[in-house]
Amino acid sequence: MQEVPSVPIDMRSFPEEEMRTRAEEFLELMARRHSTRDFADRPVPLDVINRCLETAGRAPSGANLQPWHFVVVTDSEVKHRIRLAAEEEERAFYQSRASDEWLEALSPLGTDPDKSFIDRAGCLIVIFAQSHGVKEDGDKLKHYYVQESVGIATGFLITALHNVGLACLTHTPSPMSFLGDILGRPKNERAYVNLVVGYAAEDAQAPVHATRKKALDEFVSYF
Repeated sequence: MQEVPSVPIDMRSFPEEEMRTRAEEFLELMARRHSTRDFADRPVPLDVINRCLETAGRAPSGANLQPWHFVVVTDSEVKHRIRLAAEEEERAFYQSRASDEWLEALSPLGTDPDKSFIDRAGCLIVIFAQSHGVKEDGDKLKHYYVQESVGIATGFLITALHNVGLACLTHTPSPMSFLGDILGRPKNERAYVNLVVGYAAEDAQAPVHATRKKALDEFVSYF
């Protein structure tokens, strides 16, 4: 095996009983996580957002090339431009683009073209996937497992946000090219998800359908 420069890592282990306790406590924390469209109209602390983004940046990625870029949007005018563009795409989706089967699957969630939550939420974190990087000399740098890598980083970010008490919604209008246009991102980046982030409103709710998760034996097999 080829030798490469390396550093020691702090991989802590715990007694089995403590492992069980930590696993249970973390499950209880994440079981309280639900997507919502009900946001309070109040700013979020950007230093906390930055720490959560640093957590996302610790995600594993293909060849450790970290093929992602995160754009934090707090400016009300920019948020409103994104809302208007998103609603235009969503109206087309619900009126003509979506199949009957797709609309039926969405119906228990009560979604529609209204995206007013974009205006209310404290910030948007628009996550972009980079199809390739750009070297200092301008040449392309090939990226590997881009979708998988960005998906893992997004999961890290959602978990970190929930851990500090912020709610979020994964908003994925189709197509999402308007996000790159509004935010001035380069052509090698494609919008992956518009993560709507903020404090949940006091009367925030989630559709009952969204709270029903598969039991362990429905999505896990053992050999």
